[in-house]
Amino acid sequence: MYQYLIIAYDGKDDQALERRMKVRPIHFEGARQLKKNNNFIIGGAILDSNGKMTGSMMVVQFETEDELVKWMSHEPYITGNVWQSIEVKPYKVADV
Repeated sequence: MYQYLIIAYDGKDDQALERRMKVRPIHFEGARQLKKNNNFIIGGAILDSNGKMTGSMMVVQFETEDELVKWMSHEPYITGNVWQSIEVKPYKVADV
């Protein structure tokens, strides 16, 4: 499987946190499904100095890049306009 590091930042507008919280349960449901299918390795929220969620990081894996793109096209934080800046990098989890 190909592994990817996703670093995504939320919008900085006043409604950003509201958008995140609105779709968060759906995002978590999707993450649980990814984990069940062995596509989710680790992830969580990026916090600012006050503990406010401002983005996310995920390490995921898929058989093909097309599967990654398909998942991203349905990811609630993307379709819900939560993530405003998304960086996807090929990644390799260390086997330690």
